[in-house]
Amino acid sequence: MKIQEITVKSILSKSKVYDYTVNPYRGCSNACRYCYAAFMRRFAGHREPWGEFVDVKINAPDVLAKEIKRKPIGRVWVSGVCDPYQPAEKKYGLSRKCLEILLGNNWPVTIQTKSALVLRDIDILKTSGQIEVGFSVATAEEKIRRIFEPGASPIKERINALQSLHGNGVKTFVMIAPLLPGAEKLPDELVGAADFVLVDRLNYHYADHVYRENNLEWAIEDRFFAEKAYELKKGFEREGIPVRTLFQIASSN
Repeated sequence: MKIQEITVKSILSKSKVYDYTVNPYRGCSNACRYCYAAFMRRFAGHREPWGEFVDVKINAPDVLAKEIKRKPIGRVWVSGVCDPYQPAEKKYGLSRKCLEILLGNNWPVTIQTKSALVLRDIDILKTSGQIEVGFSVATAEEKIRRIFEPGASPIKERINALQSLHGNGVKTFVMIAPLLPGAEKLPDELVGAADFVLVDRLNYHYADHVYRENNLEWAIEDRFFAEKAYELKKGFEREGIPVRTLFQIASSN
């Protein structure tokens, strides 16, 4: 893993998902094989494969503190193209510092992560009604997780973290994207852990070869996504958990 410290001129960027995004790191050691953010490698000057480099934006909190004074308030996504709680955060604490600045100035925040390290910051998360924490959980099966998310936290750790946050009054959600084999078991696992769930299909082709190498080609077909999304929708509705599918599906007969 190549880790280097860099400085940046801006950290609060416009986003197509929320109003803004803040990425304290460039690159991500979760090394998810399907990750849409892999395109960042082309612009970062790295020859290492995606998942094997992390650039640490050491001046991110200082830059953010200045930028929020100049820009209109809006919801901030932490983070759009990296996991804000990947292992580097243990040493640098940039995500926590950025959160303290945003929440201290009453900016609404949406965190998206795969790491239970977010629990380290529960002291500030549970004091704000302006925050929601989402975990990406694409499958309930560890075998599948290890294939597609080799550097990420085990599924059970994520669910336990969600339950802890939810139990402390923090608004939580789960992003099932891309929908992987084994995801249909998640409704039973997420009872009492999530306020709502979002489901999306595989929208990028970075992992096509991974599916082929593991004889999982059937799991990138339209029929698979439609059937599993429908099954998830019914499962979460049964458990009383609001769910929204981010792609068009037809009823499965």
